[in-house]
Parts: sequence; structure tokens; C-alpha cells
Amino acid sequence: MTTATSLGDFDALLAAREIVVCCGSGGVGKTSVAAAIALGAAERLGGRVLVLTVDPARRLATALGVGELGNLARRVPDATLKAAGIEARGELWAAMLDTKQSWDELVLRHAPDEATAYRILDNRLYHNLTARFVQSHDYIAMERLYDLHATGEYDLIVVDTPPTRHAIDFLDAPARMAEFFGGRLLRWLTLPYRVGGKRGTRILDVASRPFYQVADRLLGSRFLQEIAEFFLNFQSMYDGFVERATAVEALLADRRTTFVVITTLEDAPLREAERFRVELTGRGLPVGAMVLNKTLPDWFMSGDGDVAAQRFVDDAPALVEALGSSVDTDPTAAARVLRTIGESFRNFAIVAARETELRQEIASGASVTVGVPGRADDIADLGGLAWIAGHLFGSGCDAAAPTGIEAESASAARITP
Repeated sequence: MTTATSLGDFDALLAAREIVVCCGSGGVGKTSVAAAIALGAAERLGGRVLVLTVDPARRLATALGVGELGNLARRVPDATLKAAGIEARGELWAAMLDTKQSWDELVLRHAPDEATAYRILDNRLYHNLTARFVQSHDYIAMERLYDLHATGEYDLIVVDTPPTRHAIDFLDAPARMAEFFGGRLLRWLTLPYRVGGKRGTRILDVASRPFYQVADRLLGSRFLQEIAEFFLNFQSMYDGFVERATAVEALLADRRTTFVVITTLEDAPLREAERFRVELTGRGLPVGAMVLNKTLPDWFMSGDGDVAAQRFVDDAPALVEALGSSVDTDPTAAARVLRTIGESFRNFAIVAARETELRQEIASGASVTVGVPGRADDIADLGGLAWIAGHLFGSGCDAAAPTGIEAESASAARITP
């Protein structure tokens, strides 16, 4: 196992992959990291790279500067990349899952005939299923990933999944949907319409008659018939569900696929990430990398920084006096500020030391572990994504100027007379 501290670790991880599945709990910067992985791959490895988001949030399109995203992939123009100072060897594409459109395409593609397809599409239960049934979103996301990979149009697909507790559903959705449409309840509901030889004919055996008598009273015979007819039509695609579920599971376990677990080092997200990593490993799915986002910079551990911070605390009045007329404020107030900076730096250093310990513990769980320093501002454009990519791919020293806590702390460490 290695920790990504030098150029090349992340490049090597992605070079032989065709699918990268990014997972993590909410609020850890997963969408931004997924987009940065795709940007870094297009910039450094070349080829056609697609980032697909299945997260309902629409931050990705704004960051990439491509306007509204949908099922149809859109290329980030070379001119847009160049304006952000990015010279890409390959092409960067982006798409966002449109659940309703993807389901419509699935029905039209897999229904046994056109008449059955339009009976499904026109059924009001179908609209509720695709809009409100939680598993439908997760399932169609896997379908969409499978279809995009099968086209062969992209050398690498980076998938930004929903937050962790939904990401497990994302993995299980194909099998669960197949189980649902082949389940006992639906067999009971559709039994009278299957046994009678044609829809609407009721031939009930002794065991099933009480069930339908109660159902008719509660739901109404017309509604029950509508449900049964819908699922009869939908079950015509059952074999396709099972076949695709098997194919998707094989694709996720394939050596061409890798999972990247993204987390911060806060207790709750870190526990979630560890749980998900264990879950993936237990399923035999490859955890290629752990990305520790919003970490403190390594230079908090610098001996020189600690010496400077201690001087700020111990010698603040002398330092203010040495600065002389360049400090246009009350010397006592200036000394207090210097002491506060020094104490803050030392407090951050304590946290950074603990983070370093955690990073070493986590590093044993993935082939690559990499940290991305925190920023006070949101990642809202290509420049910000390029900054993240610089840290992911080992060229953080060449990335854009640091901001937020990183910049403030860096300034504090440099103020030495």
C-alpha cells in the first residue's frame, strides 16, 4: 500500500481503468472531487473522459461552465479550459442523470413490442414509480452507467454517486428491482390476469379468493386491475432486469473499475467512509483510493513554523517594536494579534498531527491515499477543480495560490523578522 505523496500514484491508478465510482457521505466535497478526478484525467492522461453525476444537486454544471446538464453528455469546450489555464491532452465531458428520460428509454428499448412499451409509458403508476420510488433512481443510475460504458465512446467514466447511505442502494438497486418485479406480492396481484388467458379475466382459486375480495373492497376492482395490468406489462421486461443486474454486478467487480471513497477527517464522515470501505471490500469490489478532503496542510507540522509561532507568543511586544512605524496601530493591540496568530497556529498544528495519524491508519485500506487541503471558499469554477486535481495527482505545489485557512495560516508562518 502506498500513500500518494509524489507525482504518479493517482495517474497509475486511473491509467488502466475505465470506470471510477466516487462514494462518500454528504458534505465532504464528493461532487467537486469527482469532477476534479475527471478533469485531471483529461488533462494528464488524455482520451475522452466523462463525469456523470447522479446526485440531485446541480453544482457540477456551474463549476464546469457548460450550462444545464442532462442525460445528453456535453463537452467542456477547449476554449473554456484554456481560459482557466488548463491545457488538456484529452476531452472532458459531463452529464447528469435524468431519471424520467432514462426510464423512458429503458422501456422503449426492452419492452417486447411497441404497444407494450406505450401501455407502460402511459400508465399513471409508471409515472409515480419513476418519480417517487427510491430504488428507481438508484437502479436507473446503474442502467445509465452500464449503457454509457457499453457504447465505448469514453475512455474513462467518473461517477459521482449519491451520499453514502444511498450509495449502498446504488450498488444493490439492480438486484432489488429484479427481486421486486419477480416478488410474491406482484405474483399475487397479477395472478387473476395471468391465469385467465387474457387481461381482465378473473379465475380465482380457493386460496386466493379471500385476498382479492379484501383487495377489491379496500382499493376498488378498477384500481386493482390497473395495478395488475401495469405490472403484467412491466414483468415482460423481467428477464432483461435479471440479465442486466448480473451484467452490472460483473462490471463493478471488473478489474477495469475502481472505487474512490471520499471523506473528511471529521468523526461522522470518517466512520461512514470506513464502513463503506469495509462494505466494498466484503463484496469483493476494488477500493482504489481514499481521498481525505478538507485536510490541514502538511506544513503545519513544520519545525520552522512551530518556532515562528512560539516567537509570536513569547516575543510579541519585541516583534511589534522591531516592525516600528510599519505597524500603524496601537502596539499593545498589534502584540495581542501576533500572540493570537501564534497560538492559533500551534492549535492547528495539534490537529494536523492527529490528522497525520489518522491518514496513516486509513492508508492501509486502499492502494492510494491522498489528502486535499481545505479551502474557505466553495469550489465553483474550473480553476477550483484544477486546484483539487493538482493535489489529487501529486502536483499540488504547482496548483493555484492557496485560499482560506490555508492562505491565512501560510501568511502567519511567513511573518518572521
